[in-house]
Amino acid sequence: MTHDPARSGAIAAELRSRIIAGQLQPGARIRQEEIAAEFGVSRIPIREALRALANAGLVTLVPSTGAWVTELSLEECREVYLMRERLEPLLLSLAMPTHTPESLTEFVHLAEAVERASAPGEFLERDREFHRAIMAGAGEGRLSQTVDHLWNLSHYYRRRLLTPHVSDRKNDIFAEHRMILRALEMGDVESAEAVMASHIRHTRMLVESAPHLFERG
Repeated sequence: MTHDPARSGAIAAELRSRIIAGQLQPGARIRQEEIAAEFGVSRIPIREALRALANAGLVTLVPSTGAWVTELSLEECREVYLMRERLEPLLLSLAMPTHTPESLTEFVHLAEAVERASAPGEFLERDREFHRAIMAGAGEGRLSQTVDHLWNLSHYYRRRLLTPHVSDRKNDIFAEHRMILRALEMGDVESAEAVMASHIRHTRMLVESAPHLFERG
């Protein structure tokens, strides 16, 4: 049977959406035969899709055993946020020389889209788009890929965290985005890095105060 990369990509995108939305929760087993039957394909594109998701950090593959949605402990999630706290300010500083008046205007629009979002899922997606955009000028190298991988690892837990706390944290997030934007407009690398680090640290502190997020069922 001819391999169809586009089909594998579409299946990976659908599974990613289900994982991000929490329909497939951390620790859940992904059974290839069930997914193959659902999409009406052989196991070949399913295996390709699962490998892509594993590379993105969303799925854990165990040789000769199967695939599971990646699950983190509180300590592992804390480590992810500590890494983001240090790497994203660096990625932002590397992107800043590529920013233009036009891209700065786009960043403002993206920040406003975050503020308009109502449902937690939409809010988190708009927030991620904002962060990706302001760091995108650094290119798609190893650092950028690492940051994206860390976002994938922590996204489910952040979604659970912000559902009960979103109203308490939202105004702070908006203010921090505006502070980042101001630093970008001024070309102030040091302030941009500092605000980005504190922005991520505040969410990490909420994660650390909510160990129940990592309890199953």
